[in-house]
Amino acid sequence: MTDPRFPELTQRQISVLKESGVIESFDKNIRVFALGDLQYDFFVVLEGEISIEDPADNNNVIVVHQKNEFSGDSGMLSNRSSQFHAIAKAGTTLLRLTPLQLRRAITQHSDISDLLLNAFLLRQQTILNEFTGGIKLLGSGNSKETYSIRDFMEKNHIWYNFLDVDKSEEAKELLLNFNLTESNLPILITSDSKVCTNPTLDSVARNSGVLMDFEDKVFDLLVIGAGPAGLAASVYAASEGLEVVTIDSNAPGGQAGKSSKIENYLGFPTGISGTDLANKAYVQAQKFGCNISIPHRAKSIEHTGKHFVLQATNGKEIKSKALMAATGASYSHLPLKNIEKYEGSGVYYSATGMNASSCKDEIVGVVGGGNSAGQAALFLADHAKEVHVILRGGDLGAKMSDYLVQRIEAAPNIFVHLFTQVVELLGKHHLESVLLETKDGEKVEKSITNLFTFIGAKPGTDWLKGLVVTDEKGFICTGPRIKDEELSTCAIFSHRKPQSLETSIPGFFAVGDVRKGSVKRVASAVGEGSMAISQVHQFLGELNALQTEEV
Repeated sequence: MTDPRFPELTQRQISVLKESGVIESFDKNIRVFALGDLQYDFFVVLEGEISIEDPADNNNVIVVHQKNEFSGDSGMLSNRSSQFHAIAKAGTTLLRLTPLQLRRAITQHSDISDLLLNAFLLRQQTILNEFTGGIKLLGSGNSKETYSIRDFMEKNHIWYNFLDVDKSEEAKELLLNFNLTESNLPILITSDSKVCTNPTLDSVARNSGVLMDFEDKVFDLLVIGAGPAGLAASVYAASEGLEVVTIDSNAPGGQAGKSSKIENYLGFPTGISGTDLANKAYVQAQKFGCNISIPHRAKSIEHTGKHFVLQATNGKEIKSKALMAATGASYSHLPLKNIEKYEGSGVYYSATGMNASSCKDEIVGVVGGGNSAGQAALFLADHAKEVHVILRGGDLGAKMSDYLVQRIEAAPNIFVHLFTQVVELLGKHHLESVLLETKDGEKVEKSITNLFTFIGAKPGTDWLKGLVVTDEKGFICTGPRIKDEELSTCAIFSHRKPQSLETSIPGFFAVGDVRKGSVKRVASAVGEGSMAISQVHQFLGELNALQTEEV
């Protein structure tokens, strides 16, 4: 049976790809791409073979691509660096396509797209789950800074190897070899042995190729936020021929990316994790040519009257005719004076596979009563000794889907505490216990070592600085109900009401959780993101007509 990670292209498919690429022959062994290469090419083997070697494992051969097979993975659709060496053997003839040529072929030919993308995603999954390698990260398992980097790399599907200096002898040896001390932690060691001490997320993204640079031009649409709404908008806009840039401050997925398992999303009867859903949508958007860059955090927006100019916190500037805010809402922090001390070392805002190992046979707490809290409780219950769901209200089903409530009530190691809140966190270096208080004032200390909090919803609108109309909580107002006196005085659009997902400025749209009145569900966010593109088209049509009249 053919391994779906290494399928063969048909002769017809190869003939189609030949129209885009070039054929090269080699009379000796040659490395066609190397570990760490950015924008490395895609190869189809016409004769001979390509061996894929792992430099982190003494150049051990992982797989040999033979006639009609192909190299590559999903990183080729973005700026991500090569993770291995590829050696074409003497006597080999290859068909070479650049990443841009590959993306065009994938967009134009559905059968080739299906075959390649399925193989690419499976290869990525194999690398992340079965191989040890990639970027080395040295740090303490109890460090907030180290956890932040690990969380970023996990959610962005960056291949890395974490070495805990509190437990790993290899980590201690590396510190000695590079003449570094624990004061330099966390430390990144790249594939070419470049050392980066106390790295920012920007430098992590730059070294892995997740952060992109954009050419200096005016794009059709800039999407700010790569949650379900932003990714849906990116897919639909790019697939309909618009030039799209999508940015996010952390990782694809937004709030949904923090969900360990979504079971009520249409089309996935057995459920799908938020991170898997986000990763597939991320690849899907790039398949159609969307430019996605992470982390870009919006600092400010200027509206020139003809286009928008975004200033990002990393100094980058992006210009676009239309703009879409899909920045969602983030979970609030518990109102505890020492909570920052434990973030990353006992207090977390998402429950992913990275957290599961640290929760094994431990007592875990989950604060909140929404679906994300319920999904986290059930996911963690498979690993933890006990899971305690802590809810300030008195009805678990008030905001949580019924299927989650029923499973929580049936789980033998999940305990629900109603009318209860966390009032104190205890522990010297890592969280060791929490103090709970009931509505009657009774206080109980629980030996909870990992606390996951899913409370509140603060909209991600600080960067707007009053540019568009928001409600008293900061959620963006959209649609014709915006008062006339609150509308922008933009001269070229002075006589029309906003479309349903348009803000007080023409061409500025808001979708998903950041929008006032939105339904806080994955499906509705995807629906808004996709629906908004028809309104973007209408705006761009009006803009082009008005600019033509001016000429």
